[in-house]
Amino acid sequence: MKRILLTVEYDGTAYSGWQRQINGLAVQQVLEEALASACGHPVVVTGSSRTDAGVHALMQMVHFDTDSTIPPEKYPFVLNNILPPDIRVQAGREVPAGFHARFLSSGKTYTYRILNRRHAGALQRNLCWHVPVPLDIHSMKKAVSDLVGTHDFRAFEASGGTAKSTVRTLDRAELHEEDGNITIIVSGNAFLYNMVRIIAGTLVEIGLGKLQPDAFRRAFESGSRLDLGMTAPPSGLELTEVRYPALAFTDPDALRWHEEE
Repeated sequence: MKRILLTVEYDGTAYSGWQRQINGLAVQQVLEEALASACGHPVVVTGSSRTDAGVHALMQMVHFDTDSTIPPEKYPFVLNNILPPDIRVQAGREVPAGFHARFLSSGKTYTYRILNRRHAGALQRNLCWHVPVPLDIHSMKKAVSDLVGTHDFRAFEASGGTAKSTVRTLDRAELHEEDGNITIIVSGNAFLYNMVRIIAGTLVEIGLGKLQPDAFRRAFESGSRLDLGMTAPPSGLELTEVRYPALAFTDPDALRWHEEE
């Protein structure tokens, strides 16, 4: 048996999220069915992140085990002939048996996009959150810088989160705006359930004047979800990058495994 790592890109609009479930079609299910067809045996895949319904991914990392003779680098060509057009495999490689797409990740980057103009766009409608009211970009930029560093983000976790620890480290938090297109980029070692969508929703409420630019600092001190804004819609969120230490691809058993929610 070989362990294969795939880089998967998808538009999550039509799916109930990454993780296979009973009450809806998930990206994982579609990918597993395509792999079973290609490999000639049932396949179970493990993803690096459990994205929610409607959330997109530019770089979802997925591992699975197989005895198929398909060369690892050929999986994109084989699978993209089977998969629907809103799911694409961009790369494939063999990794050591101890590699784990989720537990060995050393960090992730998420991007959230907002279209801030009077009328929604036709082409961007599934990839952003349309906010028709003008936003105070200066206040939003002032606020987002407070996110960088190691903090207890318990106020940033939606109901249903199961993380044992809510302490996280963000090494990047930026907001860019050009012609009404707002891009929020956050990068860190791990993220809580709905954390990025809560950050985006809070920034919009700061931009609307409903919350003060120090809202994030207040939430760190209080630990209260009530000090933050709404949970932004899933359509604007993208899993942009998943990072691994070099040792994960050479000697993964030497790394200390960790739980990430």
